[in-house]
Amino acid sequence: MLKSEVISLQVDEIKKRINEAAERSGQDSDRVQIIAVTKFVGPERIGEAVGAGINILGENRVQEFIKKYPLVEGPVQWHLIGSLQTNKVKSVIDKVELIHSLDRDSLALEISRQAQRFGRPVKALVQVNVSGESTKRGLATDELFPFIKKVTQLDGLLIKGLMTIAPLGDPESIRPVFRTLRHLYENLAEKDLPGVQMEYLSMGMTNDFEIAVEEGANLIRIGTGIFGGR
Repeated sequence: MLKSEVISLQVDEIKKRINEAAERSGQDSDRVQIIAVTKFVGPERIGEAVGAGINILGENRVQEFIKKYPLVEGPVQWHLIGSLQTNKVKSVIDKVELIHSLDRDSLALEISRQAQRFGRPVKALVQVNVSGESTKRGLATDELFPFIKKVTQLDGLLIKGLMTIAPLGDPESIRPVFRTLRHLYENLAEKDLPGVQMEYLSMGMTNDFEIAVEEGANLIRIGTGIFGGR
């Protein structure tokens, strides 16, 4: 079997599992979008995923993204899903559709500055460390609302939703993390803050995306499930 056929089958399997998870929880599977995580994946294999119907690509590392960006053809949009250093913002701001990892004041200020420089608003998700693990980045849950109120004062920055990374573990230990993020998402949507549109709930990866879909995710980040081991 050709590698491209394997990737196509993997994408079909992910979509099937999304549909099943959505059906179990009464969700609309059409609202769930797959982000193919391209960390350590070359342009040729990325192109195969695009050929299999993937149109959102997510990169963790800015340097890797900059190399791949001009080499991937097709109707795709890129998301920056990894930690973003302030000095790298200007390198990606005109190339990515969505930044998933807004997690501190200095980054918000730099995004705003570069957005004004380029003359285009920048969409970002606020990363929340729901589990409280010291190895994960993101705001604590009690820091989220004050942070969002503060950054909405900045020109050129649009808050489009929330993102989290769940800890490894059995499903019932992961589910409360996703459920907590969904509640935060819903609470913020009800506040109707200027510059805040709770459009995206980015949670779930290869090992836990079905639980994330059941809990309301509409962006899931799949790497190994599409491309296999790196």
